[in-house]
Amino acid sequence: MRTVIHLSDLHFGRTDDSIIAPLIAQVHALEPDLVVVSGDLTQRARSSEFKAARQFLDALPHPQLVVPGNHDVPLLNVAARLLQPLRKYRRYIGEDLQPVYMDDEMVVVGINTARSLTIKDGRVNDRQIEMARRQLAAVGEHMVKIIVTHHPFDLPAGPQHHDLVGKAAPAMRAFAICGTDVLLAGHVHTSSAVSSAGRYDIPGYSALVVQAGTATSTRGRGESNSFNVLRIAAHQIEVHRLAWEPAQSAFALAATQAFEQRGNEWFETRPVTDVAPTASATHPPTGTAPG
Repeated sequence: MRTVIHLSDLHFGRTDDSIIAPLIAQVHALEPDLVVVSGDLTQRARSSEFKAARQFLDALPHPQLVVPGNHDVPLLNVAARLLQPLRKYRRYIGEDLQPVYMDDEMVVVGINTARSLTIKDGRVNDRQIEMARRQLAAVGEHMVKIIVTHHPFDLPAGPQHHDLVGKAAPAMRAFAICGTDVLLAGHVHTSSAVSSAGRYDIPGYSALVVQAGTATSTRGRGESNSFNVLRIAAHQIEVHRLAWEPAQSAFALAATQAFEQRGNEWFETRPVTDVAPTASATHPPTGTAPG
């Protein structure tokens, strides 16, 4: 079994500083095999914000897989936005915009969906889709295959102020061919975990689509700061959402969902479980999803 911490939408420049140290401590306590950050590390792509984000990442466990978000592209500096949109991201965070992590049980591929010609929307292109397909198709079927983007392939229930990532439909068809299991994203500042079958009708295939809320920023949209802990095994995944509790100065377990794979499709086997605010956040429960 692997433990993946899924953080998103840090927005350094608009953070709640009281959250930073407890978050770092709790992520360490969870002893993750991988820390994923699905974009928007900064609020306005300023050097000072990237430096703060870099300091935060350096304080977290490694290995890490990080992708940029639309806020990591300069907004007001038009020349930088058009000519070198991710120059500061590359300098402070990482040169690789399609990073890959692989161990004996899982392979994780990041895709940059941030674009300079849009303010908040994002997209994948044919080259990125094909590269990810080849990377995931090259590993054995026993591996859990994960894609990380900033912009989502599905949207949480409720009123929407965002769009799906551009070219989502052809990307999903390619992901079906190579057997992608999980799609991790952020952007909407709302948590969810659902089967892709609700949006994409691909016979005999569905992936688990997991959205993370904003881990550290003050730009909440009706949901507390939160992050996800994924417990991943072959054909079974648990998604735990940990939400910030100011009275405890800690992230507390707020909900758990369990999924299992049958054939090439993922199904929820245990519904969302709301947990009392006093529940322990340091060690979410582990176990085997029921058959």
